[in-house]
Amino acid sequence: MIEITNLAKKFKVENPKKLSEQDKKDPRLNGRFFHSVKEVSFSCAEGQVLGLLGPNGAGKTTTLRMLSTALRPDAGSIKIDGVDIVSDPLLARKTIGFLSGATGLYGRLTGRENIAYFGQLNGMQEAEINSRIDELSQRLDMETFLDRRSETYSTGMKQKASIARAVVHSPKVVILDEPTTGLDIMATQTVLDFIRDLKAKKVPVIFSTHHLDEVSELCDAVTVIDKGVTKFDGSFDEFKGLADGSLHQSFINTLGIDAKSVSI
Repeated sequence: MIEITNLAKKFKVENPKKLSEQDKKDPRLNGRFFHSVKEVSFSCAEGQVLGLLGPNGAGKTTTLRMLSTALRPDAGSIKIDGVDIVSDPLLARKTIGFLSGATGLYGRLTGRENIAYFGQLNGMQEAEINSRIDELSQRLDMETFLDRRSETYSTGMKQKASIARAVVHSPKVVILDEPTTGLDIMATQTVLDFIRDLKAKKVPVIFSTHHLDEVSELCDAVTVIDKGVTKFDGSFDEFKGLADGSLHQSFINTLGIDAKSVSI
């Protein structure tokens, strides 16, 4: 189980004069600091899939980067099975599988080599890595391109290789930042099926998305954040019930604003 309590993160604004008019109006801007995440809390239990929703710029990616230990919170706690991972990020990285918004594969390496490298970073032995790559290759339908240089990959191929790289070490928690963005229908379905597999294995999965149909298909729980603050945290059924079954209207209702002004 992963528990997030009162997370906060601010960034220094180097040149306030270069901010857009929209940024200048954002209530999170305070002097020379932009408080991207102000107070975010939620939890994801064993075997749950949690959908993280929010308008563009809500602080979702910053939140997920803190969960992955890529960013250190200014305040708050992140616990996996009761252990505070902020105080021990090296241990945390062996516990977490994280897919960022950018795939970041090493172009001159094959998909297999990219995945194997991350296995080595996580202390896996060669035989274990090879077995795990074979398993992931079949599950993510990667056999036809696994041994090609990743610089030749399509967007879908890169995303599959990146997911395999993120979970090669069989993490206790998987965090995915918009895992289906830019994918075609078949690649999207492969990724969604893989998330279902993780759920069946009791691995908690937290993923951000702009697609409410994915939330309907996969999620047991939903968290909505806006302007760096948790606006809703509850079960999928509770979220759905906010607007008599309309997920889009449920999302709008959590924000408490006019639907025409929202971009997710």
